[in-house]
Amino acid sequence: MKLSIVLSTHAASFDALAYRGDFARNVQRIAQLGYDGVELAVRDPALLDADGVAHIVAEAGLEVPAIGTGQAYVEEGLSFTSPDPTIRAGAIARIRAQADFAAHFGAQVIIGLIRGRRVEGVSREQAMEWLVAALRECASYAVQKGVWLNFEPLSRLDSNLINTVDEALSLLEEVGTPNLGLLLDTFHMNIEEPSIYASLVRAGGRIIHVHVSDSNRWYPGGGHVDFAGIVATLAALNYEGHLSAEVLPLPDPDTCAARTITYMRPLLR
Repeated sequence: MKLSIVLSTHAASFDALAYRGDFARNVQRIAQLGYDGVELAVRDPALLDADGVAHIVAEAGLEVPAIGTGQAYVEEGLSFTSPDPTIRAGAIARIRAQADFAAHFGAQVIIGLIRGRRVEGVSREQAMEWLVAALRECASYAVQKGVWLNFEPLSRLDSNLINTVDEALSLLEEVGTPNLGLLLDTFHMNIEEPSIYASLVRAGGRIIHVHVSDSNRWYPGGGHVDFAGIVATLAALNYEGHLSAEVLPLPDPDTCAARTITYMRPLLR
């Protein structure tokens, strides 16, 4: 397993971002702390020079395991399950663009907040129909780029669609595409799963990315989540991907990043 941390390439209102601002400086700092990779939170790839971003990351000796897409929902309202077909089409187009961007790095594309919420007046059946159709279309495009999508179950605090591992596994079966896996997040799992360990085991080989943050969204070790047990469970499942810190920048970005790696690195040994 490898360690990475989330860095936003844009100004963002989403709070669980350790780093945002001076991109080159932040990438260098992440490398200096000993991380293996940097997960890029990207609102709109059209606003970035993909080759320039790739150069900065490569110069620092870092991998890019995944591209976060939630800012398109938070900042622009793009959603797979909006009642407005124009918004749904915009969300699909944005994920296609994210797949093009991700292909520069061999990265996955995260499907988290952009799945949207079921709003009043829309049945769950209709929302799920829109969600499944969007995932199929995006996955079909991404596979041509050699890109995987990962779907993230979110707690009820962030979405009313697909909150648990079991719901997400059922969704993957319904979508039925070969390049769609699971992103599991310890913060959301701590809220929704009766047993984080049992849910990890049920997800098994469908897990292709993991977010780590403690029970309070602070760095690992800042709350009560049992990361030793989680790492041991993932190791038993032969998970070899990234553990990516999606944490609040508290007490400040460099401190939370340093405390994350100081706490997590010994567990991986």
